[in-house]
Amino acid sequence: MDVLFRSVAKHAGRNALGVIMTGMGHDGARGLLEMHQAGARTVAQDEATCVVFGMPKEAIKLGGAGKICPSRHFNRDFALRVS
Repeated sequence: MDVLFRSVAKHAGRNALGVIMTGMGHDGARGLLEMHQAGARTVAQDEATCVVFGMPKEAIKLGGAGKICPSRHFNRDFALRVS
């Protein structure tokens, strides 16, 4: 995930939307932070709707999540951000 997110940060910057969802460990957290720092919109799944809160927790802790929300809101929020 970090490799993908870093590439997106570098090539798409503020035109990107990064999402990190349930998962174990910290993969993706630093990459999401780089996306956030490049101006991308970034979202982390909240703890209440995660099966495993590892990856989103690390992204939030590093400051890479511009927004934290339950997975049930993703479709609505993404549609509003992309339109």
